[in-house]
This record gives sequence, C-alpha cells and structure tokens, in this order.
Amino acid sequence: MFRKDLIDTLLDNPTGINELAQTFGVTPKAMAGELEHLRQSFRNEPYRLVVYPARCRRCGFQFHRDHLTKPGKCPECRGTWIHEPRVLVERT
Repeated sequence: MFRKDLIDTLLDNPTGINELAQTFGVTPKAMAGELEHLRQSFRNEPYRLVVYPARCRRCGFQFHRDHLTKPGKCPECRGTWIHEPRVLVERT
C-alpha cells in the first residue's frame, strides 16, 4: 500500500526526497531506496519516474540524475548550498 500512496503523492507533483521522507515517516536514505525500487518496477507499468537532479545554488553545477540523495558539497566550487533532487511520477 505504501508504494501506491507514493505514486499518488508524486503524480504530477515534483517533491523533494526529504519532504517525502517526513510525510511517510522514514529516513531520506530509506525513501531513496523506495524510489529506486519504484523506478525499476515502472518498467511494467504505465508510469515513469522523472528525477530533477540536485543543483548547486552557488555555481549552478548539476549533479547526475541517478543520485536520489542530496550531495554533501559541490565538486566544482566546494559549496554546500545545494538544492536537493526532486522526483515526479508521469503517466506514459
């Protein structure tokens, strides 16, 4: 039932990992694991998981889309002021 609630929450509503973790009462790392599992299970479903990657607020460096957790610091400028990744579920 948890994943169905997660799909309903993310359907056409981009949300950050920390916000999702608070909503569902789990840790951000556990939420990232759930989202990774959801991404794999969407191969047979009419949905897809869209990831808006983390981005450095200082220099604009964009992290890779595969990372669902917020990085500690930017590899370019070493800044720690980073937007967390956001996820969204779309119908295909």
